[in-house]
Amino acid sequence: MTADEQRETHERQLEKYAALAVEVGVNVQPGQKLVVMAPLFAADLVRKVVKRAYEIGARYVHVEWNDDAVTRTRYELAPADSFKEYHIPFRARGLEEMAEEGAAFLTVVGNNPDLLAGIDPQRIQDNTKAGNEALKGFRQYMMADKVSWSIVAVPSQEWADKVFPDLPAESRVPALWDAIFKSTRIDRDDPVKAWREHVDNLNKKAARLNEKKYKALHFRAPGTDLTIELPEKHYWYSAESRNAKGHMFIANLPTEEVFTAPLKTGVNGTVSSTKPLSYGGVLIDNFSFTFKDGRIVDFKAEKGYETLKRLIETDEGSRCLGEVALVPHTSPISQSDLIFYNTLFDENASNHLAIGKGYAFCIEGGKEMDEKELAACGLNDSLVHVDFMIGSADMDIDGILPDGTREPVFRGGNWAF
Repeated sequence: MTADEQRETHERQLEKYAALAVEVGVNVQPGQKLVVMAPLFAADLVRKVVKRAYEIGARYVHVEWNDDAVTRTRYELAPADSFKEYHIPFRARGLEEMAEEGAAFLTVVGNNPDLLAGIDPQRIQDNTKAGNEALKGFRQYMMADKVSWSIVAVPSQEWADKVFPDLPAESRVPALWDAIFKSTRIDRDDPVKAWREHVDNLNKKAARLNEKKYKALHFRAPGTDLTIELPEKHYWYSAESRNAKGHMFIANLPTEEVFTAPLKTGVNGTVSSTKPLSYGGVLIDNFSFTFKDGRIVDFKAEKGYETLKRLIETDEGSRCLGEVALVPHTSPISQSDLIFYNTLFDENASNHLAIGKGYAFCIEGGKEMDEKELAACGLNDSLVHVDFMIGSADMDIDGILPDGTREPVFRGGNWAF
């Protein structure tokens, strides 16, 4: 294939990717507003997203840009106490107002996984906490699926360098694009049809788990022996969600998971990570947690210990879990044998858990409940929601029924049914 043919092929794939994000990811409706948050290097995709959104009837598309270099400069040079403040309150109000109006929200990620390496972890924690507090109202719209939202990825050179260090420098971004397109089924003749078939398969797994209504799940693997109780009213979800107006959307592209919320006080045992976690521009690796009655009572990390420590000290709820997600080892992303250093992809190659806030919709009737009602059902609340990966080919999971009967859910890292 000539260079011109390669460029033409990439352009066609990028157009299909933009259409998938708009029509399947956030599922923009005629007359609806769309907010796009993206890094500068994603401009080519964003322009195609904007064009496609208007073509299918969007009323207005607002694009908000960010830049790694600007972010790094601030962390290096700004006064330490400035990170304890959220300096753009009008942005928080604007996002909340857009959510109230029923706008859709598309986030484009792909930033350097090591962006904030060497930065004082206290600055990162202060800034994250200030932002999460300011955006709490907006995040509640998303965590309760009241609005349509989705996340897609675009490779930066730094991210591609991390994933493909052994390739020639000029080949790394194209290789990461290829991996992204395969993971999101853009390489198929009809990506939308492929996604519909995939969603149907995930829905069948979620339906089986909802029929069973397990009281708890028991995870076993090297370094992991963990029991997670589930709320009485828990509900399993898969790829597809429904917003307050009844429109379907897919929050993550790609996605391979079936997930629910754990009982806040019902997590006991030890769990070990199986993939690195990029959090706040810092890599955390080879870490483990010990839980008692739902709370982290001990933890270890070979890399990123201080950042992990500050994460779980964010607030009362950041020592508890908000999500448990099941992903087979045979998922396409897992079978690629790549570590993406990006949670959007790595969580879809592995069973994973999330520290922090639980999704309201994972409780039956939770979308209509207030915080006190959700807490009474056993849902955790926090300013953070951070996924970390625990799955492997060696993991077995048992489902425990209310009468104590055990049934295989996963064997050898894959579905047992």
